Amino acid sequence: MSVVTFLNSLIYSPSNLWRVAKSILGIIFRHPIPGTSIIAILPDGKIVLVRRSDDGCWALPGGMVDWGEDIPSVVRRELREETGLELVKIRRLVGVYSSPERDPRIHSICVVVEAEVEGEMNLQDHLEVLEVQAFPPTSLPLTPMSHDHYQQLQDYLSGSTTIV
Repeated sequence: MSVVTFLNSLIYSPSNLWRVAKSILGIIFRHPIPGTSIIAILPDGKIVLVRRSDDGCWALPGGMVDWGEDIPSVVRRELREETGLELVKIRRLVGVYSSPERDPRIHSICVVVEAEVEGEMNLQDHLEVLEVQAFPPTSLPLTPMSHDHYQQLQDYLSGSTTIV
């Protein structure tokens, strides 16, 4: 097999393309990507979850930190984009989750915060999110959840602060 044929098979096969891109990005950057998960608490005490379009599972709202953003800015932006809700205040740090296996797409480090939110739930990002809904803490759809969000919620509900 020629080098050109080999490269074409890597590039033009959809299943291989992501693997190649991920490898190249890993070689170039060699750093995990920072992000947030938000345990959004409405005034009535309900917790807001989103159903992701990529896997159909419930998840905490959140996303990656963009260049030039700090964590409070990401929390504010992601809440608005994924739920239509506004940040009132960040109440506490729930944890920092850094296992390379926590997100099947990339190695990311997730800062999880509890946030007081207000407003009307109104799905904004129809590409990433299928639905947004609020649940009482006693009747959360805990499994299956995307990534390690089940563990993040369990840590929150137990009142612990976790760094893993």
